[in-house]
Parts: sequence; structure tokens; C-alpha cells
Amino acid sequence: MAPPFHTLFLFAAFSFAVVGNACNSGNPIDDCWRCDLNWETNRRRLSDCGIGFGKGAVGGRDGRTYVVTDSGDDPLNPKRGTLRYGAIQTEPLWIVFSGDMTIELKQELLVSSFKTIDGRGADVHVAGGPCITLQYVTNVIVHGIRIHDCRQGGNAYVRDSPGHYGWRTESDGDGISIFGGSHIWIDHCSLWKCKDGLIDAVHGSTAITISNNLMYDHDKVMLLGHSDAYTRDRNMQVTVAFNRFDRGLVQRMPR
Repeated sequence: MAPPFHTLFLFAAFSFAVVGNACNSGNPIDDCWRCDLNWETNRRRLSDCGIGFGKGAVGGRDGRTYVVTDSGDDPLNPKRGTLRYGAIQTEPLWIVFSGDMTIELKQELLVSSFKTIDGRGADVHVAGGPCITLQYVTNVIVHGIRIHDCRQGGNAYVRDSPGHYGWRTESDGDGISIFGGSHIWIDHCSLWKCKDGLIDAVHGSTAITISNNLMYDHDKVMLLGHSDAYTRDRNMQVTVAFNRFDRGLVQRMPR
């Protein structure tokens, strides 16, 4: 169970006084959307609220809304209604959740380009299995979910699109792994107790914003660039803003 302050951190901003359409909280991301009383029917406004190098990430803004209704997972033949089914589609999608759920993935979730995973309005956990991989993709927003107790996966076939699956070697056990990705925004997520990193951006990843996240009870928190010898990472652009690095952290905040 998450400690009480965890929930308070994620949702306290809803209590800011509304003055017109502005919260005046001092946090430009929150002021952009949280005080819109109709935010739930205007979810896609979130894509206009980014800051920093990942500001241009549009996610699934220009696609349909896809509702996750099933917390199950089949890495090879995902069922319609599951998170994996929506995440691997080739079209842009704004992914939301029908209610509170814990999703225990059997293999890492390979998210395709132009996706928003939007956990607002539900208590969504991705936990207890391999977690989220953004590999050679662009324009992905992950917002408002709890990612924890992630473990290694792999040595298995995993589908990454409706028409393709492939053999995956062993993963690291990161909460969110960004590998060769660009225009990525990770916002208002909570991450703790994963096997390796909480959020790692490596292998030429760039144009990334990591904001408003709560991270605690973990060793290797955040890795930006995996090797000084990898020249493509010298041009990496990552904005880290408004995050809370809390109790029980050891190293890489960020490295």
C-alpha cells in the first residue's frame, strides 16, 4: 500500500482556489488544466500543457479515445479492452480507464507512437510485473498512473503492433524505459520499488520532459544517457521539473 502522503501529493492540486480559469499555483502545468471544471470532458487540453524539451509531445491528441476496461494481459494476443491492446495500435489513441485497477503485466508493455496513457479520474497501478517500454517511438504522454514493484521480463514473444510480434530478450526491470525515443512527456506519475531504474532515458532519446512525479523507496532513480562513450546521448535534451524525490531514495536523482 502507498503511504498516505502519496495520495495527498497527487491530488492536492485539486484544492487550489479557482480564480477565473487559473489556479495561480505557480506550477504552469497544473494551472493549464487542473482548474478547468470540465477537465474530464476536455482531457486533450493536457497536450497543450507541457513545458520544457518535451513540450511538443502531442500523444494521442488527434486520435480516438480508447477506454481500458480489462486489467488482464496477454503479451502475444492482447484482448480488446486491455491496456496492451490500445498501446500497440498504430493509430493515435487517447487511452483512459473505466475505473480503478491494478494491471500486472506479464511482459513489458511496448507502447507505440502517438499515444496518451491518461490515468486521471481513476486509481491505476501498473505493478508486479515488467512495466513500460518506449522504444524508438515518438509523441507519447504518460500521465497520472502509479508504477511500482516492476520486475524483469523477456525471453518471450511480445506483440508491438497488430501485425507484428518479436522475441524480446531480458528487460532491465525499469518503471519506464525510454530507448531511442523522442517527444516524450512523463507527468504526475508515482514510481517506487522497481528492479532497476524508475525512469531511464538512453540510446539517443531526446526531447523529453519528466515533471510532477513522485519517486520514493528505490535505489537507482533516474538515468539520463547510458554511457559517456555513446556519442548520440551528448545531444540529449531532457527537462526535469516539479518532481518530488522523497524518502528511501539512494542514487541517480537524476544522473
